[in-house]
Amino acid sequence: MLDSMTTKQPEVHPPRACDGAIVRAFDFLGKRWNGVILNVLISGPAGFSELRRAIGAISDSVLSERLTELCGANLVERAVTAGPPVSVEYSLTPAGEALVPAMRELSTWARENLPADD
Repeated sequence: MLDSMTTKQPEVHPPRACDGAIVRAFDFLGKRWNGVILNVLISGPAGFSELRRAIGAISDSVLSERLTELCGANLVERAVTAGPPVSVEYSLTPAGEALVPAMRELSTWARENLPADD
């Protein structure tokens, strides 16, 4: 006969849930190219063509769409300088600059823990 005093009760764990803020961050920053564009802009302002060359395999339309999203999220700002010729540069806003330490840490983590692309 089992003694009710020695019967093990299952451990009760609090329900698990992901922080809503981290879900929003990964939804936005994890969208293809957004994090890459921000990473390129860490080095300073860049024009559209310079961004496209630095990123590589991104189409003009997707780059334009992502820049519009990043500007709308107040992470990137677009500055137009009257010419001639007219020039447009993109740079990080203070909110975008606030991501720099996290982006650098993520880059270090990826170098140390993820296999390199061949």
